[in-house]
Amino acid sequence: MIQTMHMKAKYKLFRRDNGVFYREDTDTGKQKSLRTRDESAATQLLNALNEAHRQPALNLHLARAYLTASDPAFFQRTWQDVMNQMQARNKESSRKRYTTAFKSDSFNALRSKKLLETTAADFFAIFNEGKVGLICFLKRLHNFALRAGLIALPMVAPDLWPKYDPKDRRGITREEHETLLAQEKTAEWKLYLQLLWETGASQSDAADFAAEDIDWPTRTITYFRMKTGSTAQFSISKKLEKVLNELPTTGVLFPKLFKITESDRASRFRRRCHKAGIFGVTLHFYRYAWAERAYVAGMPERFAQAALGHNSKAVHHSYAKKAVVIVPPLEEYEKKQAVKAVVVKS
Repeated sequence: MIQTMHMKAKYKLFRRDNGVFYREDTDTGKQKSLRTRDESAATQLLNALNEAHRQPALNLHLARAYLTASDPAFFQRTWQDVMNQMQARNKESSRKRYTTAFKSDSFNALRSKKLLETTAADFFAIFNEGKVGLICFLKRLHNFALRAGLIALPMVAPDLWPKYDPKDRRGITREEHETLLAQEKTAEWKLYLQLLWETGASQSDAADFAAEDIDWPTRTITYFRMKTGSTAQFSISKKLEKVLNELPTTGVLFPKLFKITESDRASRFRRRCHKAGIFGVTLHFYRYAWAERAYVAGMPERFAQAALGHNSKAVHHSYAKKAVVIVPPLEEYEKKQAVKAVVVKS
């Protein structure tokens, strides 16, 4: 005689005073709204959730299928429909940001995907691109769909989302930098970005650079930092030399960028990034990138800190208090690091 095994239901149903049905986890007692006052729909969803728990192979698909009974449009709804709803519910300023973000090619595969046919793999494909800004917009899109009842359960478990703190600082990547250079049509902007990449200077200091700051006999550039008033001096690398040779030989190096405000430069850079499908970065991220590269390349801390204008113990221990540290080219350290990497591989 075959004995049937009966499993305790994972969830039980109850209705609150406001008429909304909730599920309660029989193990933890945790409660969560089913977002419906219809007892039949709530019962169907609860059964689906319990069945999904008993049979993992059915997982979320079964739960989603039950929802279609009360929402026929669910069969045809795509993520583009969700994007449209999300944009319509936001203020104009926010709507523009979402419109720009959702136009990214990274969303192409998901855009036309039906919600019913979506799996976690569709989200992981975007995660794997590693674009922090896009992942941020993707999470907002996902959470909007969840809150609006357009999907029954999370497509991706909370602990599987890439960790992202908007306050986190990261450097602009080499790939992002090269993408911006490739699309840039304005020579002055392209040279400006190249100079930021090679020097780690702040966007304001770089825009103030003048030909008179360059001492070609000693191959150095010397300038005063606007923020601290301290002196900065660094050697001219071969790559930086190529950039400088394409700039004016007298007066400011970037005449047009010099005339506009810091916020104007920032907003124009942001528009260039969005056009390239790059989100969540600013001009200041070039300084973070330079610092990261210096660390990876093994540049001594006293040089890296001096280049970035940081008042570190390493600088004071190596030099007299008012002495100017001449920062060697980061390019040279990166070459040495590349050689070491080749030797290790061989």
